Amino acid sequence: MTSTTDLRKTVESFWAAAEGRDWAAFAETLAEDVVYELPQTRERILGRQRYVEFNREYPGDWHARIERIVAEPGQVVSWTHVTVGVEEMHAISFFTGDEEGRIATVTDFWPEPYEPPAGREHLVERY
Repeated sequence: MTSTTDLRKTVESFWAAAEGRDWAAFAETLAEDVVYELPQTRERILGRQRYVEFNREYPGDWHARIERIVAEPGQVVSWTHVTVGVEEMHAISFFTGDEEGRIATVTDFWPEPYEPPAGREHLVERY
């Protein structure tokens, strides 16, 4: 099992390489048989080459900034702030590692912002 520190560093390198469009370095963070899943769209990508191409070909001038990383043995969660042009969004990504310290699985959740339901204004403040 990958140590907490090693997998955290791998995930940090993953995001830095993605932001820098360094696709060779990005690929080095991934296991050959990496599995990428998007539960909201029910999409899955199998394998390093396809996952690198998916990110390389993704439309728009997107940028990702790490907001927070939480790590424990064998798994890491990252919260990222992503921009594509003027659009801003947040993503939560779950990573698992393999024995070699590479990323074995990535599961992304891309929540859509929405207006809160009426009737709780007296309990909350908006930010």
